[in-house]
Amino acid sequence: MKQHLSLMQRSTGVRIFLAISVALSLNPISGRAQSSDTDAAITLDAASSEVDYRTNTVLFRDLSITQGETRVTAERARSTGLDFDDSTWVLSGRVQISVQGGDLQAEAANVTFKENRIVRARIEGQPAKFSQTLERGGVARGEAAQIVYQIDQQSVTLRDKAWLTDGRNEIRGEQLVYSLREQRVQAGSQTGSKDRVQIIIRPTPQEAPK
Repeated sequence: MKQHLSLMQRSTGVRIFLAISVALSLNPISGRAQSSDTDAAITLDAASSEVDYRTNTVLFRDLSITQGETRVTAERARSTGLDFDDSTWVLSGRVQISVQGGDLQAEAANVTFKENRIVRARIEGQPAKFSQTLERGGVARGEAAQIVYQIDQQSVTLRDKAWLTDGRNEIRGEQLVYSLREQRVQAGSQTGSKDRVQIIIRPTPQEAPK
């Protein structure tokens, strides 16, 4: 059975220490209005965890981290600190990050926390995948070797063999930057690069005359 906040540990001493550490880290910054995902409290849930005091790291298994509408899950996670104030979490195994109406999937990811906020996630895969339900209908889908999610900008950057489609039209390039808020994409390549942006526009199907 999963334990919420009070994580299963190998010894009583570790269990008490980590329970206190996690409980303190979940408190939002004092005086900050909880008006967005970045101000919401962080909830951590895991099947088990192990503490390595020599390296000050924690290994979690079957992990779920939630802040507002953002949710991160993975089979394994290793953190560089015992709180969310300033730490990087290395995730592996069926990594899934649910963001503003969208979803990112990969086999590996690095998630960065600053001042009790999820600020950045970098996922990698063969390929890493992204999708978001569009306001006008349909689904935007993308793939790349690396995808970076910036929560403050609400943007997703697809790099290395990047591809994005709205279900009909497609765009490929060295780097594609997709705005989750505005639901639009920007494409470009570095100066001197041989890579080109390729766009495939398919005509809107015409209705058959009645």
